Amino acid sequence: MHKSRLGVLVIDCKTDDPAEAARFWSAALGYPISDHQPDDHYVALESPDGEMRALVQKVDHESRIHLDVETDDKEAEARRLEAIGAKRVAELKGWIVMEAPSGHRFCLVGPQRSDFGEKARSWD
Repeated sequence: MHKSRLGVLVIDCKTDDPAEAARFWSAALGYPISDHQPDDHYVALESPDGEMRALVQKVDHESRIHLDVETDDKEAEARRLEAIGAKRVAELKGWIVMEAPSGHRFCLVGPQRSDFGEKARSWD
């Protein structure tokens, strides 16, 4: 058995300055820019307690928004999603990129929030 849930709204920005893009999204969503940043490709926004996290990411492809699904077993979650029609696209730096039958890309990542264990859905 493993668990998963929707974890992060990732705003992919084709830009050389993710901080500039983050200033717009911070103002648009009302989420302040976090004081703690993972690295120079990402800018984390502070979401209210209990709400999905938001992250601005510098990318080379066209700008878009994708979802991160947090799970305590990425391989088991990938197999579950493949069984219902998703395709595995790539495995990168500790996450798995998937594609829904609709063509939307999303990522499987490890648990991101402290309440993951109590609020994530269990799967057989």
